[in-house]
Amino acid sequence: MENIFRQQKELAKLIQKYSVQDGVHETLIPALYIIQMSRMAEPSHRIFKPCFCVIAQGLKEVYLAHERFEYGLTDYLIASMDLPVMGKIIKATPELPYLSIKLEFTHSQILEILNESNLMIEPKDQANRALFVGQMEPFLMNATLRLVKLLDRPDDIPFLAPLITKEVLYALLKSPYGVTLRQIAIEGSNNYRIMETLEHITRYFNHPLRIEELAETANMSIPSFHRNFKQVTGMSPIQFQKQLRLQEARRLLLSESAEASEAAFHVGYESASQFSREYSRLFGAPPKSDIKRIKEIYDTSKNIAFSAD
Repeated sequence: MENIFRQQKELAKLIQKYSVQDGVHETLIPALYIIQMSRMAEPSHRIFKPCFCVIAQGLKEVYLAHERFEYGLTDYLIASMDLPVMGKIIKATPELPYLSIKLEFTHSQILEILNESNLMIEPKDQANRALFVGQMEPFLMNATLRLVKLLDRPDDIPFLAPLITKEVLYALLKSPYGVTLRQIAIEGSNNYRIMETLEHITRYFNHPLRIEELAETANMSIPSFHRNFKQVTGMSPIQFQKQLRLQEARRLLLSESAEASEAAFHVGYESASQFSREYSRLFGAPPKSDIKRIKEIYDTSKNIAFSAD
């Protein structure tokens, strides 16, 4: 554990070196982001793509529906599917800012590793939660640090980054949560079938939801589909769609200065009053008040604290 703490300090220095200001920053390494925040920011509602997140300094909480996940220095967080979440940094100061990395990955990358290794397993009948927190292990920490260190050697990134990324994912697949992660790449597993329905709902989030069609796509009965969907996401299909709609509406209100009624119609609501009620329930205030508050925070702080990962 002492060695892991030493490597985390080294990781923290690298993050600060390549993030000159607060925010989420792309890097030269594909799918790798570094995050720095010098204060506890506004809660961030967003869609998590499949990703691996490591904190080098600070503490964060993430909510999937009503389930809370907290992770810090000795932990990592994994989202194995596209999920609507709420995240909040709960430990950060200007002297000791929140520092973390996020590595996004695809299901095809997981499948490639399974096909090239001896880790292939049989599909499990029981679905597993698509968001989880694990404890950092030396093998995983070492690979993670070597990946980020490539930022100091940009000429080596095109060749070495794919190899070390594969090593990081391999380490995750061999971890105690590896069985859960493997299921997303195995056709026939309940996780894989639910993942397909998530992709469908995400693609057509502004269309009416037809549970019978989704259950048929998943090759499940309607009760079995509901049970497995909630096991994976922590919410019902309708709640999942609602989160997608409201997050997209908020994005439109912020980035395109749309009227609330226009945003509501665009994301699939037929009733503006229903939209306002459900928006307030998720974000804590009606659309107009919420957007005004966020813009005031942005104008005051001159950063993107409310949208940090």
